Amino acid sequence: MTDPLRPALVLDTNAVLDWLAFDDVAMRPVAAAITAGAVRLISSAACIEELQRALGYKAVRLDAAAQAHVLATYRRQSILVEAPFAGTAPVLPRCEDPDDQKFLELAWHAGARWLVTRDKALLKLASKMQKLAGAEVIPPGQFKLSP
Repeated sequence: MTDPLRPALVLDTNAVLDWLAFDDVAMRPVAAAITAGAVRLISSAACIEELQRALGYKAVRLDAAAQAHVLATYRRQSILVEAPFAGTAPVLPRCEDPDDQKFLELAWHAGARWLVTRDKALLKLASKMQKLAGAEVIPPGQFKLSP
């Protein structure tokens, strides 16, 4: 999973939606790094399943064609890993939202340099994840590709 020339990146579901469904300005540097191939976007089956569910939420307000486009683009841009999460990671911090734990575990397993999220529960674990896994848990506006 390590490739010093192309560091790994994990996006939580809302970051994916901000990027592909809503074209959020804060996600544009992340999107540019992904599309330029400067980073490896890492995902898992569980992350894709959550994205697929979220795309159908009324609050997202995407028709079926737009939902399919977002999902297809994310799949095309992502490297899918089937991470053997349970029992393989060091003692990672526990997210208060169990549905978000998969992003921490994926970041650890993939050796990700970044986990991009706006989720306050994940962001609260930033310093612990940096120490334990070397992954920066950051909001989109703090993403910088340079070392």
